Amino acid sequence: MKDRKHSALYRHIEQMQGDRPWGAVLDAGTGVNSLSWVAGLPTERWTAVTGSANEADWVREEFAAKQRPKDQVVEGNWADATLLKDEVFDTVLADYLLGAIEGFAPYFQPYLFARLRPLTRGTLYITGLEPYVPTIRPETKAGQIIWEIGRHRDACVLLSGHRPYREYPAQWVVDTLQRSGFAVQAVKHFTIGYKQKFVNAQIDLSSRGLEMVTDRTLAQALKQRGETLRTAALDMINADGALRHCRNYVIVAEPV
Repeated sequence: MKDRKHSALYRHIEQMQGDRPWGAVLDAGTGVNSLSWVAGLPTERWTAVTGSANEADWVREEFAAKQRPKDQVVEGNWADATLLKDEVFDTVLADYLLGAIEGFAPYFQPYLFARLRPLTRGTLYITGLEPYVPTIRPETKAGQIIWEIGRHRDACVLLSGHRPYREYPAQWVVDTLQRSGFAVQAVKHFTIGYKQKFVNAQIDLSSRGLEMVTDRTLAQALKQRGETLRTAALDMINADGALRHCRNYVIVAEPV
């Protein structure tokens, strides 16, 4: 389930790792995408953590044939101080964990890296997305449609009773890492070109959330708005090849 966005970030992490052994690896916010990559590395063992019971079941099923005796999938919340207590890992991956943790431990983001610090013996790799929804309207047409899709998605998620992701800027991450006992080694940004897969996934996610909205008139109006955004975005992708807007980042840090 790797996509081109993740492949570029993972390749960069492999380059930063160089010849150093991966050792024991913690995938601190796992999913099929990240664990597909981790499971393909020459590791001693891996531990994959998710706050979602459904995600844990899905990952266990997907990797049952690849899982070694020392590998494990753990369902847990990083706000729980007992989670993986006294364990230490040579490599820790926080793959879009900062944004996703809002759905499981809201307002815990300022404490996340301090929580991961005792578990990190070697290198911490963080991937993230520069926030784009809570910003002023972009100037480019591609930026505007991505911005509108993001705002629509988050509104539908909130109306369904759930919490949208809360992304944080790379500079915020750097500052928080330094306060949490890490030394930042490198920061690199990657420009994103969104394709049909992204647009359809975002609008489909919005539509599923609207099924829980009791005001069906409002839900239907929002669903139609989503389809209008889908059509506009796909037309633009067909014309330009991609919606070039937003940036991912990879941050490399080591414990002080």
